[in-house]
Amino acid sequence: MGVSVGDKLPETVFMEMTENGPEPRSTGDVFAGKTIALFAVPGAFTPTCSAKHLPGFVEQADAFAAKGVDEIVCTSVNDVFVMGAWGQSAGAGEKVRMLADGNGAFATALGLEMDASGFGMGQRSKRYSMLVKDGVVTELNVEDGGEFKVSSADYMLAQL
Repeated sequence: MGVSVGDKLPETVFMEMTENGPEPRSTGDVFAGKTIALFAVPGAFTPTCSAKHLPGFVEQADAFAAKGVDEIVCTSVNDVFVMGAWGQSAGAGEKVRMLADGNGAFATALGLEMDASGFGMGQRSKRYSMLVKDGVVTELNVEDGGEFKVSSADYMLAQL
């Protein structure tokens, strides 16, 4: 059974690249007391994720802030070094926080994992976006298959 609107996010640990190197971040650390626009992608540096998904949130960061979003978070089942490099190459900077779900624990706990073995990518996260207020899901937009419609920055902005 997957996550639904009204559910509290499960407690898991992400890894984040910092100026001091990789550091763990718990779900509680990231989401407690804040309004977060979270989006997940199947893979860093993959075509749709790099050309549309991440850039859309980077470009719209000020619009999210103006609508009361404290932080934008991107997660993917990639290691912390890949997520750090992807964020740097995309100019995410302070606009989008890049959190690695390296073992897929967060995606699995949400029930939003997918098997991309047919593409040589193993277990990954589905493409989705969600609005999270103080750790509780208030909006959830999960894509069907390989689509990119309901998880975009523009779609989520329209929900705010």
